[in-house]
This record gives sequence, C-alpha cells and structure tokens, in this order.
Amino acid sequence: MAQTRHGSLALLLSPQWWSSLCRSRGAASGRSSANPPPGLAPRQLRWGRVLGGPPSPLSLQFGRTEVIDNTLNPDFVRKFVLDYYFEEKQNLRFDVYNVDSKSCSILKQKDFLGQAFVALGEVIGSQRGRLERPLTGVPGKRCGTILLLAEELSNCRDIVTMQLCANKLDKKDFFGKSDPFLVFYRSNEDGTFTICHKTEVVKNTLNPVWQPFTIPVRALCNGDYDRTVKIDVYDWDRDGSHDFIGEFATSYRELSRAQSQFTVYEVLNPRKKCKKKKYVNSGTVTLLSFSVESEFTFVDYIRGGTQLNFTVAIDFTASNGLPSQPTSLHYASPYQLSAYALALKAVGEIIQDYDSDKLFPAYGFGAKVPPDGKISHQFPLNNNVENPSCAGIEGVLESYLQSLRTVQLYGPTNFAPIINQVAGIAAQVTDGSQYHVLLIITDGVISDMLQTKEAIVTASSLPMSIIIVGVGPAEFEAMEELDGDEVRLSSRGRYAERDIVQFVPFRDYVDDSGNQVLSMARLAKDVLAEIPEQLLSYMKTRDIKPRRADPE
Repeated sequence: MAQTRHGSLALLLSPQWWSSLCRSRGAASGRSSANPPPGLAPRQLRWGRVLGGPPSPLSLQFGRTEVIDNTLNPDFVRKFVLDYYFEEKQNLRFDVYNVDSKSCSILKQKDFLGQAFVALGEVIGSQRGRLERPLTGVPGKRCGTILLLAEELSNCRDIVTMQLCANKLDKKDFFGKSDPFLVFYRSNEDGTFTICHKTEVVKNTLNPVWQPFTIPVRALCNGDYDRTVKIDVYDWDRDGSHDFIGEFATSYRELSRAQSQFTVYEVLNPRKKCKKKKYVNSGTVTLLSFSVESEFTFVDYIRGGTQLNFTVAIDFTASNGLPSQPTSLHYASPYQLSAYALALKAVGEIIQDYDSDKLFPAYGFGAKVPPDGKISHQFPLNNNVENPSCAGIEGVLESYLQSLRTVQLYGPTNFAPIINQVAGIAAQVTDGSQYHVLLIITDGVISDMLQTKEAIVTASSLPMSIIIVGVGPAEFEAMEELDGDEVRLSSRGRYAERDIVQFVPFRDYVDDSGNQVLSMARLAKDVLAEIPEQLLSYMKTRDIKPRRADPE
C-alpha cells in the first residue's frame, strides 16, 4: 500500500444485476440472501484505471475480484487499495463478466455482462462513501447495477503534544552555563536513526523548560509504539559545533504513560561514564505533559458530509479581444476549446464530484450587459439574477458561450465585488458543513488591487478558497502577491488569517504537443493541490471535527 498526502483508499465492490427472468429492482439492496435459481454461472468483476476519461480505450487493468459461483447478486470480498489525490481526475472502469468454469479466460465478448465508468472522487464525495451506478454496454438489455464503497485506510493519524524540561545539565560554556536543546531520533528497521524533531534553544541555563511541541505519531515511531526513540541533549554553539551533553532512550508507549505518572529520564554521556567511576549522569529530563489527539483528513470531512460549493467568475474585459476574432482569448474555435473553457473544465470537472446538487453559480465581470449597457462586475452568465446557478460544468460552459454573444467586453478588471459576494454566502454557514471554492479566470492586471486585498483578508477567516488562473501572455506579478505562499497577505495593518489564494498562469501548463487533455490535467493538479490543506486549516482553527457518517 502506497501512502499519499491525501490518503490511501480501499474500494469494496458490491455489484448486482438481474436477468429478464428475475424479479425487478424494487427494494433489493444487492445483499439479498435469497437462493439463486439453479444453474447460474459464476460471476467476476474486472476493473481498471481509465486514462483520459470514459469512453477511452487507453486503460490499464488494475485487478480482478474473486469468482462467486451460482448467483445473480454477488457480494465481492476482495478490496482494491489505491492512492487518492483530490487534485486529479482518477477515472475508473468496472467490467463484469460471466466466467465459464471450463475456461480461465473472461475476455470473450459473449461473457461480457456490463460495465460502469466512475471517477474516484464521485465515490468519495457520495453519501457515506457509497455510490450506485447502472451497468451498461449490452445493447437492448438491462445489465443491473453496481454498488461501490470506499473507505480511507487508517495509518496512525494521531498527533502528540508534549513538553519537557531539564534539571542540572552539565555546564558546557566557559563564560556561561549552557544553551541546551533536544534532538529526537526515530529508530529504523536496520538499526539506524533518523532525526524527527528538534526543540528550540533555551539560552544560558542548566535548568531549561522547552516550549510544548506537536509531532505526528508516525513521524515519532512510524506507528510502532514500542520502537526506540532516542533523545540527545546538546549545548548550542553559534558556529554549529554543538557540544554533546548526553542522551537517553524511551518509546512512544513509555512516553504515553506520563499521562498518569511522573516520568524522569537520566541524561547519560557514554564517554564520561567510561572515564569517571563516580559518574552518575549529566542531568535529568522530565516529561511535563503528554497528550494525543487524532489528526483528521480531508476525506474525513467529505465523508462526514462537508460539501464543496464551486463558484465561477470569468473576465469579460476588452483586453481579451473580440470573441469573434481568432486572436481573442475567448475565441470559440470549432476545433478546440479556448483557454477560458479549458481552465473551467479542468478545475470544474474535479470539483463537481464533491458537490451533491451539481449546481454552480457562474458570473462574469468587466462587461456592459443588456438591456441598459451598464458595466457589471458580477453579472450571472445564465442571465438569471435570482438563480445564477448552472447545471454542471457543461451548463456553465453553455452559459459562458451564450454571454459572449450578448454582452459587450469592456472593463476595468475588478475582483473585489465577486470575492465579497461569495464571502457573504460563505459567512452564512461556518459550522464546517459547507466550504466554498471560487475560481476566477482572468487575462490582465487587477484594477482594484487594494480592495481585492481587503476582500481576501476578510475572506481568509471564512470557509473559502480562491483559485486564480491567468490566461494569455500578460505579466501577472501582482497576482503573485495575492498568493500568500511566501509572505502572508495583509491590508491596512490586518494580516490574512490563512493562505486561501492559489494563482497559476495557464501558459505554464500548455502541452507542447497540443494535447488539451494533458494540459487540463496538469493545470487541475497544481491549482487544486492546496484545497485540502486550506479546508483542513479552516477546520482546525475553528476546532471543527468531521461529523460521523450515518450508520448503514
């Protein structure tokens, strides 16, 4: 099992189907214990990863279930473990075959019973991680349904918070005392040690009290509670030649007992112990506190019912060029999508798997809109002020193309109005059940930079993230300032509570061969990579825990 930043998952597969001679779908759940008619052939499920999305011949077979004999309602036991990435479109295809017991081959067309295409994100984003889909592929025949279940594999997600102090450490500095700090090492299978944490340095003392710190249990002991944890005590020196004071060893299990008992460790220096017969120790280290809490994952919140609400804002300023001209960034070629449409599809097709109603508010900004020709910076693409939501990403694309034919591209390029609008909606529900993602696609320099900074700083305390995709050849240095990866964004003396902006220039993701599918995949991977961490940071700062999924 490979471990990833966003989780490893096991898929539990429960396909079911009925022949025309059997009972109708009705209330059957696919877990019926009713005996099937005699003479039914065994069933087997084969599934693979689809490259480029269905329907595509470019697929890699991932595995096969066991064969279940004599049933129309198989409940497969075998689980498939695969890595899950929120920012990627992970398409899967499931094929169901009737296996002839006289032959080991299941590749014959006559044995094919049906197939289903699904994105992994759809399974994760479905209620309780359960997704039911009809099987298709046999003309004129009802093939039944397939039930897919996904669960995240637990991999020691606890986080430890501990605090230590020392007493009567050896004096190392000639003109002072010592500047002690601790270095924690995790033991490896081969007997070596790996540094996993360093405390801060406490200056000029032999009785330091270090600040509390947190560390994942997997980093401390790799989930093995009895594995040795070695701790070295050093005296800090400015030139980096830190003086070794001593060491002691413990384990996660021993440390955890400190919750109920007082724990003191002797700091020993092996060289001193060998040289001095009366050597006792080089001081002691006391564990003052030790607590453990679970580290929740992005999947925990999605499984607990958190909905991602996706909103789109598209730049309709005149700098994009006349949409009817091939030089325009909005030009709708009969042969390929525009950069705006590509960016929209790349991000939207992944986000939509986590939105239950698949209804997405979509706006334009920087255009004169009918009937009075006033400039608007938040007009609905579907021309419905009361309900700006479009059905699915295809609905957003359709409304976007329609707007290009009805509005006049103008200016300026103002971001603040649409950011404030989405922030106002996000502020209405802050209990963790809703999280908003705003995608802004633009070609130029922001005209209301000060107001935009203010809007982002305000939005940083809300359940919200902002993705900005820059299209065209313009320079986007000002956009980088909004993306607070290096320096936290500030406005009028206020700092953003969290980094909620991710900016990328679309040109960096255009495939040299002209492969639009590959360009979209690259773009989506980068712009969506930070969303899970941004969602988690909001939940953590508000101490919001994921809701428990309803029992089946």
